[in-house]
Amino acid sequence: MTEEPRNSEPRTGPVLSVVGPGEGETIVLGTTRMRVLEDGSHTGHRLAITESVLAPHTQGPPQHRHGLHDEGFYVLSGTVRFTVGDEDHDATTGTLVMVPPGIPHTFANLADEPAVLLSTFTPDLYVQYFRDLHEVLAGGRPLTPQANVDAMSRYATEPATDLD
Repeated sequence: MTEEPRNSEPRTGPVLSVVGPGEGETIVLGTTRMRVLEDGSHTGHRLAITESVLAPHTQGPPQHRHGLHDEGFYVLSGTVRFTVGDEDHDATTGTLVMVPPGIPHTFANLADEPAVLLSTFTPDLYVQYFRDLHEVLAGGRPLTPQANVDAMSRYATEPATDLD
């Protein structure tokens, strides 16, 4: 005899996450608008995913290195210039760029049209960095280079100062 499943029992395992269009946490950093699709809370903190819209002529952060996480960028639309060390790579729609720990990198939208990126962070810790930067701006403080470096340092990230 087969026992009927009981729907009233509490679930103790992973829970499905669905984030629809227009949903998710929004973080605005200057001319970049980020939507957090997964902050790690549904993945055991193994993975975070964001969608970012870079306005035309948006410069990204200074070149930097992550010590603990891989960062992936999938270009959904537009063209994004990735600079890795002294090499530039223009990534167009449909291009995936994976940056492992220790590799210096930055990105920018140099075009006249917005660019949209889907980004992954494994593990998820770097999403909090963007939240920290947003708090600086929301508190009326300027986002100075030192404020950026201070926030990076909390998430095993440092500027790639040896490239200046």
